[in-house]
Amino acid sequence: MPKHILTRGHSRALTRHHKIAAAGVAALGAAAIGFSAVPSNASTTTTAEAPVQTAKVAYSTKQIEGVQADVSSLHTGAVQVEQFAAQKKAAAEAAAQKKAAAEAAAKKAAAEAKAAKARAAAESASRSAERAEVKKTAPQKYGDNLDGWIREALSIMKKNGIPGSYEGIHRNVMRESSGNPKAINLWDINAQKGIPSKGLLQVIPPTFDAYHVKGTPKDIYDPVANIVAACNYAADKYGTMDNVDSAY
Repeated sequence: MPKHILTRGHSRALTRHHKIAAAGVAALGAAAIGFSAVPSNASTTTTAEAPVQTAKVAYSTKQIEGVQADVSSLHTGAVQVEQFAAQKKAAAEAAAQKKAAAEAAAKKAAAEAKAAKARAAAESASRSAERAEVKKTAPQKYGDNLDGWIREALSIMKKNGIPGSYEGIHRNVMRESSGNPKAINLWDINAQKGIPSKGLLQVIPPTFDAYHVKGTPKDIYDPVANIVAACNYAADKYGTMDNVDSAY
């Protein structure tokens, strides 16, 4: 029978699995030989008187134990990989939760700051409106003298669209009454008719009644009411009290 010669180029290196399989086959063969060498319970007849020596067959389980160890090692490695992956996933989830919590806290803080700023702005606007309202509704205080009377009269005239200046009013007041709100003329033609001129700007009662401005006292001797009524009359007849330079 010809021998098979394997050259180096055609030989194949045995893999780990091939080695393990060959070891398993050898072990099983050794076990089979040992089993066949043991006599059965039935009686046997030998051709010689000398007893037949049974051969002792020894076999090893080291290869099988090695295979078991390898399998156990692979299982342990797989478990460790799974544990590592689980730990990595848990760490990533914890980091994501921490980041989300930080972002939520930042958004909440920003919202609170914005709300606080809005409240402060609203409160500031409310206080400004209150101050403006108080300033608007608070009555202006004027001195109880000719300067105060003229200034208060000018304020009322402005609201009612009656023209006139401080200088024009003051000039005519000084000519007509010398600044005496109780002055009365008892000698001119009006006095002779029974309707004497009265007050700072020497207005007769019918004229005062006709040109009286609502919101001022219905009293011809009231200095402010007298000035406003006289200026209202002068605006109707002369355009403005500033145009009056003599008896009117």
